[in-house]
Amino acid sequence: MTTPDEPEQEQPATPLVPAYVITNGRSLLDDDTLSLITLVTTAQDSPAIQHLDPEKRRLLELCSGGHLSVAEIAGHTQFPVGVVKILLSDLTQGGYLVTRAPIPAAKLVDRNILEQVLHGLQARFG
Repeated sequence: MTTPDEPEQEQPATPLVPAYVITNGRSLLDDDTLSLITLVTTAQDSPAIQHLDPEKRRLLELCSGGHLSVAEIAGHTQFPVGVVKILLSDLTQGGYLVTRAPIPAAKLVDRNILEQVLHGLQARFG
C-alpha cells in the first residue's frame, strides 16, 4: 500500500491472451485421455505446421525434444492445464503429436516369495 507522498509503482505489463481465444471458445474435454502424467512427443510423419496457431507451434517445438508430460508442457508454456489439454488434443487428432499413457506402477510382490528367494540365495551362497 502506498501513501499519498509515495508514487505508485507501475506493474509490468504482461501479455495475457484469454484462454477462450487460444482454444477458439471450446471448454475442457470430458474424456480423460490426457492426464497430467500422460507423455507427449511429436509424430514421425507430422503434417506441415504453417497454418497452425502460434500457441500450437510452441507446443510442437517443446515436444520435439522428446517425451514431456502434460504437466511439464503446462509449466513451460504457463498456460492453464485445461488449455494445454485442449491444444494437445487438437494436435494429436491432427497427426502432429503422439501420446503415451504413463507406465503403471509395479504391483507389489508377495513377501513370502521374496523370503523364499532370500533363503535360497543364502543356502546357495552362504
